[in-house]
Amino acid sequence: MDEVAGAIADPVRREILLMLRTEPLTAGQIADRFAISRPAVSRHLRVLREAGLVHDAVDGRRRVYTLDTAPLDELAGWLGRLMRPSGWQHHFDALETEVYRARRERHTAAERHPSQKETA
Repeated sequence: MDEVAGAIADPVRREILLMLRTEPLTAGQIADRFAISRPAVSRHLRVLREAGLVHDAVDGRRRVYTLDTAPLDELAGWLGRLMRPSGWQHHFDALETEVYRARRERHTAAERHPSQKETA
């Protein structure tokens, strides 16, 4: 998980992943979309490849990169646990629901049995 988190920590690498989300691209097609050098893009692709986030295949003289999101599953699971309400938050949410339910029941009961006012 640490290697994947490190790989997606860089904005250029995140952008590369987004590009590959729609279609496989060659290294040249990826490099053409950035204002950085081709060797720099190549280093970014190497980091993504080592993290297992992209795979490359040789097609003649070109390397074609494809996205593999499987390594993100562990990180997504951890983030999901982090984003879930804490134990106390869950209890507070349940209490809030119960308070609203009790108010609604009182309001409904009051509509069914309006109090009768005595006139003098």
